[in-house]
Amino acid sequence: MELVHALLHLDQFLNAIIVQYGAAIYAILFAIVFSETAILALFFLPGDPLLFISGALAATGAVKLWVLMGLLFIAAVLGSNLNYWLGNLLGRKIVTHDYKWLNRHALDSTNAFYEKHGAVTFLVSLFIPICRTFAPFIAGFSNMTYRKFQLFSAVGAALWVLVLILGGYFFGNIPVIRDHLNIIVLLGVGFGLAIPLVNAIFRYIKN
Repeated sequence: MELVHALLHLDQFLNAIIVQYGAAIYAILFAIVFSETAILALFFLPGDPLLFISGALAATGAVKLWVLMGLLFIAAVLGSNLNYWLGNLLGRKIVTHDYKWLNRHALDSTNAFYEKHGAVTFLVSLFIPICRTFAPFIAGFSNMTYRKFQLFSAVGAALWVLVLILGGYFFGNIPVIRDHLNIIVLLGVGFGLAIPLVNAIFRYIKN
């Protein structure tokens, strides 16, 4: 319940941290974004609303905009890279053991997909909860070319940080938005979760 309360009142939660810990807010935000993009088990962390509200706080002078953007960009890139290499390491171990349950055709198809559509995948995946955590891992597992992954994931991270933090900076303190941030957080999380769910349903129906 405390976690749910913190998620629904991120602005109050972050303000309380700033009041109590000051500049340590940067390290806390860095850790949250890094963890969500690097660790599969932490896919539920609220990256999108966190960036938006952080931008709104930057507009009030509570945090410095350019420091915030730079740190969270680095956090997203480092987290995605760690996730990629974890997936790559696991993928190589599984392939070399030649497990019977491993569908090599599916693995090759996944690799071909990422090689062909990697740019689009990583430009949009960070905006979608769950996808931003699992996409780098799957790219590494399927042995996507690292240079392509690095380029596309870095550009995607830059867009993610720019769009959401600047969105919060310019619009987060408009009264009607500020007074309904908890609803915006819920809508953001719900919309992000709905996209992969709807896609899975369509795939099931098609099959």
